[in-house]
Amino acid sequence: MATSNTESQLRRLLNNRLPAVNTAGCHFSQVQGLTGESWRIEGHNLQLLARQQTAEKRALGVSRRREGRVLSRSGQGVGPRVVLQHPDWLIVEWLAGEMVDETAFAALNASGALAAFIARLHKQKCSGYPLNLQQQFAGYWQQIDSQRVTPAWLGWQQYFMQSKMPSPLMLAPLHMDIHAGNLLAQGDRLRLIDWEYAADGDIALELAALFRFNSFSTTDQQRFLKGYTGLGYQDLPRLMVQVQRWVLWVDYLMLMWFEVRWQQSRDPAFLRWGAALYRRFCLSSPNSL
Repeated sequence: MATSNTESQLRRLLNNRLPAVNTAGCHFSQVQGLTGESWRIEGHNLQLLARQQTAEKRALGVSRRREGRVLSRSGQGVGPRVVLQHPDWLIVEWLAGEMVDETAFAALNASGALAAFIARLHKQKCSGYPLNLQQQFAGYWQQIDSQRVTPAWLGWQQYFMQSKMPSPLMLAPLHMDIHAGNLLAQGDRLRLIDWEYAADGDIALELAALFRFNSFSTTDQQRFLKGYTGLGYQDLPRLMVQVQRWVLWVDYLMLMWFEVRWQQSRDPAFLRWGAALYRRFCLSSPNSL
């Protein structure tokens, strides 16, 4: 019933806001993802993706309004085109292409193509939506399972809330979720999908997230940074130091995200994925730094 109601809501929205679209001839299907559901809309010469704003997404810090604005202002040629914004929905073009797998992702890094693509993203104009990790940590803290909180974890939360974040080397639009599953290959061209965590921030934060989310080895990181500094920020030694400054913040962000998703879904996979981070932050205090 909920699925049927959602589809009806989408059809009404398209009829009211995009009257040129004949929804009677459109096929609506759910698209399953790691953090929730979106809808694919297919019709005559029409391919759209509808992304819903839900309470669960809001708890994760997702704003479809921000996502749409970042895409419109900073994602031209890098992400999908925004078709329609609504308080409850963001509708974008459905990007055709071949989903990049882990092997292809590694090859893109080895060839320098990944570094060139991210450098291109970071040359886009800022969106006007700054990323505030401390605000995100505060929101996540309200969502986690309090029974899993240890004194050490509380100490870390206080540490991150009271510490000054690293001063940015260079502000740019950040995607903040770059991995194989969010990259599409259109021939020799790459496109990024799933911009729900995108905002403006330090380029080194994006790179720290890229390295940690994808478990880049030291060799992988050096290969990427060599290509990136050839096309983007030029001071390699300074960039390397700045990336390391952000690593602890990114690791804590990952822990908090896994814990919120566990609380939302009760899927034990999220606890498994975050187990090493949990041991790190919940069994040792910031005094050990």
